[in-house]
Amino acid sequence: MQRILRSQTAGIIGLGTFDSEVLPSSLVEIAPILRVANEVEEYNPRVAYLCRYYAFDKAHKLDPSSSGRGVRQYKTALLQRLERENELTLEGRVKSDARELQSFYQHYYQKYIQALQNAGDKADRESISKAYQTANIIFEVLKAVNTTQDMELNREILETQDEVVQTKKMFVPYNILPLDPNGANQAIMQFPEIQGAVYALRNIRGLPWPKDYKKNKDADILDWLGLMFGFQKDNVANQREHLILLLANVHIRKFWKPNQQSKLDERALTQVMKKLFKNYKMWCKYLGRKSSLWLPTIEQKVQQRKLLYMGLYLLIWGEAANLRLMPECLCYIYHHMAFELFHMLTIDPMTGENVIQANGCEKEAFLRKVVAPIYDVIAKEAERSKGGISENSEWRNYDDLNEYFWSADCFQLGWPMRADADFFCVPYKLDFDNDHELANRYRWIGKVNFVEIRSFWHIFRSFDRMWSFFILCLQVMIVVAWNGSDDPFAVSYGDALRVLTVFITAAILKLGQAILDIILCWKAKQNMSLYVKLRYILKVVSAAAWVFVLSVTYACTWDNPPGFAQTIRSWIGNEASFPSLFILAIVIYLSPNMLAAVFFLFPSIYQFLERLNYRIVMLMIWWSQPCLYVGRAMHESAFSRFKYTMFWALVIVTKLAFSYYIEIKPLVGPTKAMIPTFPNGFFPHAQNKKIGACVALWTPITLVYFMDTQIWYALFSTLFGGIYGAYQRIGEIRTLEMLRSRFHLLPGAFNANLFPNEKNDSRKKGIKAIFSRRITKAPSNKGKEAARFAKLWNPIITSFREEDLISNREMDLLLVPYRVDCELGFMQWPPFLLANKVQTAVCMARDSSVYGSDLGERIEADSYMSCAVRECYASLKSIIKHLVQGEHEKQAVDFIFAKIDSHAEAGTLINEFRMSAVTHLYCQFVELIKYLRENNKNDRDQVVILFLDMLEVVTRDLMMADELDHIVSLVHSDLDICQPFTSEVALRFPVVQPTVAWREKIERLYLLLTTKESAMDVPSNLEARRRISFFSSSLFMDIPKAPSVHNMLSFSVLTPHYREQVLFRLEDLETPNEDGLTILSYLQQMFPDEWTNFLERIKCATHAELRESEELEEELRLWASYRWATLTRTVRGMMYYKKALELQAFLDMSRDEDLMKGNDAMESSCTENSDTENSDDSLRGGRLSGTDCQAVADMKFTCVVSCQQYGIDKRSGSPLAQDILRLMKRYPSLRIAYIDEVEESGNDRQKKNIKVYYSCLVKVSDPHQALLLDQIYGISWLVIFAIVFVTKILSAWRRKLSAKSQSLIRIINGLIFVTFVPIVTLIALPHMSMQDIVIFILAFVPTGWGMLQIAQALKPLVQVVGLWESVKTLARNYEMVMGLLLFTPVAFLSLFPFISFFQTRMLFNQWFSGDLQILSMFRGRRNARYSYNKRE
Repeated sequence: MQRILRSQTAGIIGLGTFDSEVLPSSLVEIAPILRVANEVEEYNPRVAYLCRYYAFDKAHKLDPSSSGRGVRQYKTALLQRLERENELTLEGRVKSDARELQSFYQHYYQKYIQALQNAGDKADRESISKAYQTANIIFEVLKAVNTTQDMELNREILETQDEVVQTKKMFVPYNILPLDPNGANQAIMQFPEIQGAVYALRNIRGLPWPKDYKKNKDADILDWLGLMFGFQKDNVANQREHLILLLANVHIRKFWKPNQQSKLDERALTQVMKKLFKNYKMWCKYLGRKSSLWLPTIEQKVQQRKLLYMGLYLLIWGEAANLRLMPECLCYIYHHMAFELFHMLTIDPMTGENVIQANGCEKEAFLRKVVAPIYDVIAKEAERSKGGISENSEWRNYDDLNEYFWSADCFQLGWPMRADADFFCVPYKLDFDNDHELANRYRWIGKVNFVEIRSFWHIFRSFDRMWSFFILCLQVMIVVAWNGSDDPFAVSYGDALRVLTVFITAAILKLGQAILDIILCWKAKQNMSLYVKLRYILKVVSAAAWVFVLSVTYACTWDNPPGFAQTIRSWIGNEASFPSLFILAIVIYLSPNMLAAVFFLFPSIYQFLERLNYRIVMLMIWWSQPCLYVGRAMHESAFSRFKYTMFWALVIVTKLAFSYYIEIKPLVGPTKAMIPTFPNGFFPHAQNKKIGACVALWTPITLVYFMDTQIWYALFSTLFGGIYGAYQRIGEIRTLEMLRSRFHLLPGAFNANLFPNEKNDSRKKGIKAIFSRRITKAPSNKGKEAARFAKLWNPIITSFREEDLISNREMDLLLVPYRVDCELGFMQWPPFLLANKVQTAVCMARDSSVYGSDLGERIEADSYMSCAVRECYASLKSIIKHLVQGEHEKQAVDFIFAKIDSHAEAGTLINEFRMSAVTHLYCQFVELIKYLRENNKNDRDQVVILFLDMLEVVTRDLMMADELDHIVSLVHSDLDICQPFTSEVALRFPVVQPTVAWREKIERLYLLLTTKESAMDVPSNLEARRRISFFSSSLFMDIPKAPSVHNMLSFSVLTPHYREQVLFRLEDLETPNEDGLTILSYLQQMFPDEWTNFLERIKCATHAELRESEELEEELRLWASYRWATLTRTVRGMMYYKKALELQAFLDMSRDEDLMKGNDAMESSCTENSDTENSDDSLRGGRLSGTDCQAVADMKFTCVVSCQQYGIDKRSGSPLAQDILRLMKRYPSLRIAYIDEVEESGNDRQKKNIKVYYSCLVKVSDPHQALLLDQIYGISWLVIFAIVFVTKILSAWRRKLSAKSQSLIRIINGLIFVTFVPIVTLIALPHMSMQDIVIFILAFVPTGWGMLQIAQALKPLVQVVGLWESVKTLARNYEMVMGLLLFTPVAFLSLFPFISFFQTRMLFNQWFSGDLQILSMFRGRRNARYSYNKRE
């Protein structure tokens, strides 16, 4: 309930040493200093020592008396470490501490900060922010050291630090949206919906700011609200992001346009406001108060006023803490604060100034004056509960406190809220001897509507309608069965009157219910309001009156009524129709039920009446149920109610019919026989025994009667559920056999259900769709529908492999080709469907004499076999044409394939070719694919021989003799060729630089040709089977059509975590229990196939090999945790949402050529930089880069784990905190929320430290970009050294050659230059952006200059080595390049007349003023040249 620091609400935990976090809670401010000390200790131990010493000094100032928990021990340990480090670091110190720190600060600034600045947008934002934070802390330590040594900082360092401080403000930690000035280039900030919301919030025109307040240039509406109402700074930042995302998501979902401008749509603003204030407006209407949402008449101010109202509500909600569980309490607070906001924007006519809000504008005013008093009441009530063991009537929970704001009495609190109001009066204990406590007891409001009284009778009271209905039905069935007629509807007039006595029974049951209500609520009588007590009393009186009226009117229908009934008859008259009077009383008694039946049949009428606030309507509702604010007009639709009614009508009719004919009616005869009409005088006690026998006879049947409803419900639920599931196609695919038979329908079902097609959505709706639902088959062309299915199916299979549910072989058999082969013209199915199909077809072809002309029909009968044969033929045809490059060989190959294709189209392939030779050709194809997989140059001769063998088989065995001569003439037309395929150019083998598509084609073809065993058991893992079956079944169900990503609702996942295991430690896995079993061995027995797949994935043969590296140990811990630790499994599952959203965004917005590329198209887009094209342009132009996909996913999904003990575990160094940090590193999109406890010193030093609680939200950052920049800079040194080395070799070679070989030397130099330029131009530059080129130049310029300076300083040594001439050559080239870089813009600008005129005037002005001394320079140059010649 205290202030929330920005650094703690959105902090970034880096990848440094975790020991800096293990410190007492009162010393959290020194954690960044210790973190910097850990980072710089490797490079400069003395600087690390000075940082720790400064941290120790600061810790002593924070808690000088060491009163905090663990502070004294921590100071002692840190001081001991400082004493040891001081002795060690003093030995290697060359300068003073101040000079050492100054040099290190300058070095750090130049090496990291300037390098990151030069990198531009290539640099990671977190890396830049971390570098500036580190530099700021180093300067802080430097300043303290200089102050200690009485030294002043030089001006250069002060200027540098000013730049660091100013730039550091531009890198504010954030959650999703980087709203600081430096975050504008982030992909998520390029969306026009985000930009429009930001621009709208920054419209602060006309807002009355305080006179002495200096506002920021980026100040917005929420900054003004936070300042004027005293909200916390970080609450303002959080709700700013919240409001922007709300507006942007509604805008992009409802009003998205291809070419959207960066302007907030007014309709989106109105819709968000309507949804946000729905409850508030209903609350105002319920209490009869006018809403405080008053909009101005000037249209230009309407948008600003709406944003002010929404921002105020979100700020109240964000800082309300536990008050969020009391929504109507927030409505009360907002009602008054919105009223104040309206008056703050108007000028007081009396004073001429703006009105100031009642609670003042002090810092944290809202928290201290609004939230804290109500929270204190909640805390006191929680204390009174005694951990939940107190009676429910003695304390109030959140709902009870919130119910206080359901009546207009809540306005007695006033505004500002009165501290002496009854709402804040809570007695701590029931001490009636204490007058103050007794007064508080009487003033305590207590519960308003509901008081929980735990009793066994709630079983009857909660299900009173069920018990009453069954009792009444039992009475009716007994009366009807007693008349002796076989037809239950053939009853006499007397029997009908006896049946109507059920209403007397109903009245008696109502009386019992009313009395039971009073009994159950008797302990809470002191807390009830007068209206609730009056309702209970009237219920009892009314029920008793109806029992009396119905009983008397029924007694009057008798021929000999009792005395009181005779008196009533005498009052009315003996000639009156008493049965009609009884029926009239029944009709009056049932009139409320008739009205309820009308409302049941027409629920819209009742919903309309519930919203009305008329007294007569409220009185009717009050009589039927307590008048509550919540739960009004919350009913099912008419159709749903009709289905519900029909179902239960069938259940109850069947149950009653069974009970009447099987249970009740057979007992009537024996009962009549046991109870004669006249008692026997000889056996006066026999009558009692017969009654007991009747009770024993009817008791079990009565119990069965009341209990068998559950049986009938189970039967009908099963029946209706089965029918409904069959029509809904639920669980249609349950086994792998069913999956194989319906797999050809999956691509069509995927494109019909999961891919949005909003323009032409002609799908049928409602019941008709259930009976007419059809799934289109997979497209037979090379369209993008098949590519979309591959983009979805393959990530599912690869996720199975990542989870070790399948092996590498199973993954290869389950994957669909990544790229769509446009040459095939049909769908390529996973190999597990085509396994053994080619071998079977080859065997059938070998026995073609048996099958005859039916061979083709038999192959076509199996669709998967037909696809496998066609794909293998098409792939082999493509591969052979790619390999064969000789002119004559190519003609022969083309002729052969042309003949095969022509016969295949004509349907004469089996008749014209000898199919028995296919077996030999199949074996040769397998050998060819094996050679292509290895792609070894040494196998070329074997490949040539293989091609000759295949040619001979085709021409001698497969084809007819009349075509042989033509093929031989094509192959041997050139007299110089002895054998085909033997020349170097005839056959392209080995394949040079095979592409990914080529390798995928070879591997897939190898699987199709060599997988002989059946793949019916793929996948073998039961969990993988379950997931595939569930996903496939869901595609055939009548599910809502998936919208595009920008039309999806945004959602968040919040997972609670306390102290459960996150990641197993190795000692936990390998420590045996009392039975001698370890957790790891248990997991290996539970998941044997997954353990085998895990070892295969990490390329380890045994368990012992896992100990060889830390990475393998980490993988083992993760493998075990994914199968045992709940949090780790949950986080991994939740992160699949983000992956799915990124994939869906890619599928929605990608172009057709990107879909045809394969799955690596998205992977490459995820790594490419979006700087080459504007992110907004790419989004609106129909293509998303990788950063755009991630930005869309961030807008739509957030995963937060609420770790309650994370702050304590982190500070104590618990392994749980380290495991959570590792989990965040593995999933960077994960957020961790926790409450951090910090001890702060009070105002008085003699008092103990007070605990302050902070709400924290952290995410992980991996600052690796600085290392990348260092690599770029290091490469420049290697390149220049290589150039110097090549130059040295060329110069030495040039000296050895005579003067006659100068032409050869120039030719070789030219060839080297011509070779180098295309390599750089065609390979490096196309893969580099303009910023890469700039970084490349900026890396080489200081490197070249530095090398020249080093060579000049070490000139004697360089001359001895013999590299001085090369250095001079490098200097001349460096001078030429720098001249080109400097004077190329000057020469270009001189082409413009006004620029050239300015340059000429400037040169002549300098000439006449004497500044440009051209002659002296020429003279000096000539004298220098003369003196040089003279020395020679």
